[in-house]
Amino acid sequence: MSYLWVETAIQVIGVLLLAPLVEGIIARLKAIMESRRGPKILQPYYDLSKYLKKETLVNTDATAFFNIAPYMVFSIYLLIAFVIPVILPYPNELSPVVDFLGGGLLFVLAAVIQILAALDARSSFTTLGAGRSVTFSAYAEPTLIMVFFAVALISSSNNPYITHNLILSYGNYLTLPHLLSSVAFFMLFLFETGRLPTESSGMMEFGMIDEARNYEYSGRHMFLLKYSSLIKQYLLGSVLINVFVFPWFLQSSLVGSVLDIPIMLGKWIVIAAVVAYLEETLAKLRLFKIQDYLTLSFALAVFSVITYSLGGLL
Repeated sequence: MSYLWVETAIQVIGVLLLAPLVEGIIARLKAIMESRRGPKILQPYYDLSKYLKKETLVNTDATAFFNIAPYMVFSIYLLIAFVIPVILPYPNELSPVVDFLGGGLLFVLAAVIQILAALDARSSFTTLGAGRSVTFSAYAEPTLIMVFFAVALISSSNNPYITHNLILSYGNYLTLPHLLSSVAFFMLFLFETGRLPTESSGMMEFGMIDEARNYEYSGRHMFLLKYSSLIKQYLLGSVLINVFVFPWFLQSSLVGSVLDIPIMLGKWIVIAAVVAYLEETLAKLRLFKIQDYLTLSFALAVFSVITYSLGGLL
């Protein structure tokens, strides 16, 4: 009897459970660095529960797409949790569905749906968020694809699980192409998860991006979108951890898949400390400077491919 379906279910459950916890850990670490009490680690769970209990209001000017978009976005991120190495170090039953490129395109698809839903709301704030998202996504999404392309070249495979195993070799891990692609992906991770100083988590118009896109949502729709953003953060961070930065210690077998959940939590605490420190120490950037930031990350990804190609010619 194959236990791959059970292990896949454990992986998805692990993602659903750990995604809000990671956000709580980051917020708690930031509070400690600022010498204040701050929110509880479990606060994201309470916030999600609050959204789920509130009444769902719908803009009368919006179409049906506005209502189904949160379900589509949540479903896409849940699908990604089935097929990429976020807890398991080996392929599961659904892994052949997508490769690195397919996973990257799924992230892009979710972003496009959110932008279209924001435009469908016909609100000045949501249009503001959609416009900014389109502008910055034109720089961010090519970086995502290029980084995955660079890692596929290094590992000679577009299978994220095979890539994970090859990066376990220190010879591959310490190569300049891998280091450049890791830095590029980490910079992209900070942007995609709203960790840049310009992306305020409040309602300040000058920094609103994700908040502006979701401005017209409430109730269970807001629950799905907030949960989706937490899952997105966990998925991107887990790829950063398991494929680029810290690919060791994941266990195999059915029991190992259960043990991988606390192991991933331990890895995430390290990454959360780094992210919290950068958030507290980086000076705030003007909004238009995000383009320069993303251009730099794209350039690093391109240099990763170039250095790998030059290394093969020497």
